[in-house]
Amino acid sequence: MTEILTDSLQAVFAILIFPGGLFVLALGLFLKGVDRKVLARLQRRVGPPLYQPVLDLIKLATKETLIPNTANEGAFRLAPVLGLTGMLVTAALMPIGGVWSGVSGLGDLLVLLYLLPIPAMGLMLAGGSSSSPYGALGFSREMCMMFAYEMPLIASFLAVAVRVGGSDGTGGSLLSLPAIMDYQFQHGPLLFDPVMLPAALALILFIPGTMGHGLFDIPEAESEVLEGPLLEYSGPLLAVFHLMSAVKLVVVLELGVALLCPNPLVATGGGGVLVNLLWHICKCLVLLMVSVTCFRAATGRLRLDQGFSFFVKYTSPLALVSLGLAFLLR
Repeated sequence: MTEILTDSLQAVFAILIFPGGLFVLALGLFLKGVDRKVLARLQRRVGPPLYQPVLDLIKLATKETLIPNTANEGAFRLAPVLGLTGMLVTAALMPIGGVWSGVSGLGDLLVLLYLLPIPAMGLMLAGGSSSSPYGALGFSREMCMMFAYEMPLIASFLAVAVRVGGSDGTGGSLLSLPAIMDYQFQHGPLLFDPVMLPAALALILFIPGTMGHGLFDIPEAESEVLEGPLLEYSGPLLAVFHLMSAVKLVVVLELGVALLCPNPLVATGGGGVLVNLLWHICKCLVLLMVSVTCFRAATGRLRLDQGFSFFVKYTSPLALVSLGLAFLLR
């Protein structure tokens, strides 16, 4: 009974405070600010201050929420809350090397596969319930892109699982994210494993795909569908969508770090937790620059069919190459 109570309190703390909740919200807004500032400097602009995302949220919170007369009000209000809640739960499950080992029994790749599509489902629900033709277009685009970028993600998960689970000839740790991290603590980061390099590249390309940046700014293309599913949103509901995007950014970056390079900088204990947490944030920043900011600054935008084909023809085969090599070398 005591153990069940302890696990429940741990889960509540993880969702509300750390590594989800307040921590992931603050980190997500900070990363959003860094992304916008660096992007502006790459484009030879001054750019907004790092705290601009916070100012945007405060401004939206003071505005009126307008709901179209023909919209499904219940689904319209539910969509942003659904997306944000799903990401906060997912953030609580993400382990941090040398800091947080995750909620007991829930650090599973299969669970993440169920949780990661929730923001996309929230956007699709928003577009479908708004009664706007642009929202309907954004709905269909988001659905097609979700099917496209989920394929390399699943293949990368399988490649990592087989590589780690096959290292000792057993499959007991195939889907456990903490076990995958423990393997890297002992054998080195998978990022530097030649077998996993194609899957690592597929994961890095998955991040701008799921965030809708750069080449993959398709569901919310401002010049075509005027923000698509978000066109009819305003005030606090739009602020919740912005928070969802910030938390999702942290989640996908932490997932990339956990699968490719989770190794702590110093041994756990004493001041090591703080050092390892700062080291983790630095790795998230590096991955942000590589997979999101520089990618967005250097690319335009693909058509829907081109974006779908990119993941099917190029990104998914990369992950499948690693999966095949991992099977052969078990």
